[in-house]
Amino acid sequence: MGITVAESAGFCFGVSRAVKMVEEKTKDGKVYTLGPVIHNNFETHRLHALGAEILTDINNLSENDRVIIRSHGISEEEESALWERGAEVFDATCPFVKKIHNIVKEHTENGYTAVIVGDSGHPEVLGIAGRCMGEAICVSSETEAEEKLSGKEHLCVVAQTTANKENYKKIIKIIKNTCKDTVFFDTICDATRRRQSEAEELSKKSDVMIVIGDRNSRNTNKLLEVSKRHCENSYLIEDATELSGISCSGEIGVTAGASTPDWIIKEVVKKMEENMVKTEGSFAEELEKSLKTLNTGDVVSGTVIRVTPTEVYVDLGYKADGVISESELSDDPTLKPEDIVKVGDTIEAFVYRVSDVEGTVGLSVKKLKSIKGWDEIQKAFEENKILQCKIVEVVNGGVIAISNGSRIFVPASQASDRYVADLNTLIGKEVPLRIRDINKGRRKILGSVRDVLSEMKESLLKEFWAKIDAGQTEFTGTVKTLTNFGAFVDLGGIDGLIHISELSWNHIKHPSEVLKEGDTVSVRILEANRETGKISLGYRKAEDNPWEIAKSKIKVNDVIKAKVVRLVPFGAFVEIIPGVDGLIHISQIANKRIEKPADELTVGEEVEALVTDINWENQKIALSIRALLPDEKPVQEEAAPAEEAEENKIVASTDDMDALKEEEPEAPAEEAPAEEEAPAEEAPAEEADAPEAE
Repeated sequence: MGITVAESAGFCFGVSRAVKMVEEKTKDGKVYTLGPVIHNNFETHRLHALGAEILTDINNLSENDRVIIRSHGISEEEESALWERGAEVFDATCPFVKKIHNIVKEHTENGYTAVIVGDSGHPEVLGIAGRCMGEAICVSSETEAEEKLSGKEHLCVVAQTTANKENYKKIIKIIKNTCKDTVFFDTICDATRRRQSEAEELSKKSDVMIVIGDRNSRNTNKLLEVSKRHCENSYLIEDATELSGISCSGEIGVTAGASTPDWIIKEVVKKMEENMVKTEGSFAEELEKSLKTLNTGDVVSGTVIRVTPTEVYVDLGYKADGVISESELSDDPTLKPEDIVKVGDTIEAFVYRVSDVEGTVGLSVKKLKSIKGWDEIQKAFEENKILQCKIVEVVNGGVIAISNGSRIFVPASQASDRYVADLNTLIGKEVPLRIRDINKGRRKILGSVRDVLSEMKESLLKEFWAKIDAGQTEFTGTVKTLTNFGAFVDLGGIDGLIHISELSWNHIKHPSEVLKEGDTVSVRILEANRETGKISLGYRKAEDNPWEIAKSKIKVNDVIKAKVVRLVPFGAFVEIIPGVDGLIHISQIANKRIEKPADELTVGEEVEALVTDINWENQKIALSIRALLPDEKPVQEEAAPAEEAEENKIVASTDDMDALKEEEPEAPAEEAPAEEEAPAEEAPAEEADAPEAE
């Protein structure tokens, strides 16, 4: 009994060259690789840890980013795009692939049609096709060759470097018999040919054949195909952990694909050597395993020996390992096996299938949880208890919630205490639930979230009104919804409204200028109606009231600067400080009579004015520009009685402001200077007849 490793197993020249380039370039910082450098997940992860990041879209590159072209090569269009993005490019294309690029480019420029024998979806083939100056036809079998090439002329035939030699010869024979003016190039890599030849010879004299490599690698799968022709016990594994369950006795042959690193090959060989040493000592164990029986319905415990993206393998101390598929591991479809278990964990599961033919035992953790959890569900139903569940799926008419491993159907009308337009928004949420009905025969469970939420809300309402009755007015809540007229706040089971006018002392157009949904806010109760359930909330702080701020900054007879913000027929409103406006009546804008405020002022203009009156209670301030201007009255006006002149000096006060807003700005006839209020019939004849002289 012994282990023989094929001489050419592992990296080919091109892959080895690309990996070394990545290792070298990552020493100077991060590099991108245009697709995986190698078809081996373990090696890809190792290179990623060094600083190599896989790039899937050239458009995501920035100028001066460092990019390595992998050994498969790329199209001419992709290469040009790299340079156009300003990237620093390192070409690790395999020299044998480069040779094919040159062949197809030269011949297609001269009118030939390129024929590529290989896998049409393989990156190497795509890169070769992208170097052709015209049509490129890909064939992978004799049938495809007959269908696509029969009767064609002027062909240039090449092969993917990892193509099967025998298959290539058969396709060439068909092309020669059906096509004219054709040239052929044997571009299959010698390393590929040698690796397949060694695998064939080694498999002829081996009892067990181990092929190491990525399951997605074409050349690795080809090695398995070649090995199985002569050795029935041929297995493809990705690393040493997959040796478990494979009986390695007698003569063992080992080969590996071109993308398999040496360190993985060494680990596999070492593991097999260790197993051979233990073989004699473990004979009793193996005998015990062979005598042990498992039946459907058993509950077993074992050790996790391998975790893949879709399955978990468990050592049960039985002749076959247990397999837990992803769907049988958890009820939560968002969880992956690696999120739940790891190698070395002890796990308990339900046996739902024993297959001696396949050599596997089907296990279900989910089924076992459901069996154990049924008693808890039954007890909760009988005692009317609340269960904490997670909604995992939307089904026809409702959702599925999971509790204690059991699936509970919740109708759409019972999934929330309010209408839910899209049930998918509930997936992943933890919810309280009460069991409404159980059908033991069909193991069907019906639950309601709405019942629990309604009860909780009723309890919270009682608690809230108790606080109101006790005199509490200050609350903390969460902004739930914003509308054009305000913000609704969840106070803990009951919603209150902050009207838009209560959000800020300044004028705002929408509540979103102050708050956003989800904000935690401190509010005070302005009004609460127990019968209607309507609650009005205050949010503005008294200390931020601009009128309170203004009290400390201005007083009567102060001369201040203010900005004109609005012109109306009876005067001009000016901003004294943000949030505080005052009024300059039309009679106080100038020291002469004006028809309208716009004759003297413009919106946005800054003016200097005297504070003539303040009414803090009603939030009104009167100002005068006129009081600060030199007196320019006509001579006849100077002769007016002193008390009349004084009355004309300032006519607007805070007591008059409301009235002034309702009427035209002309002063009463008895208060105006005689020359301004004289009726037309009393004016001098020449003035009435010749207004232009005036």
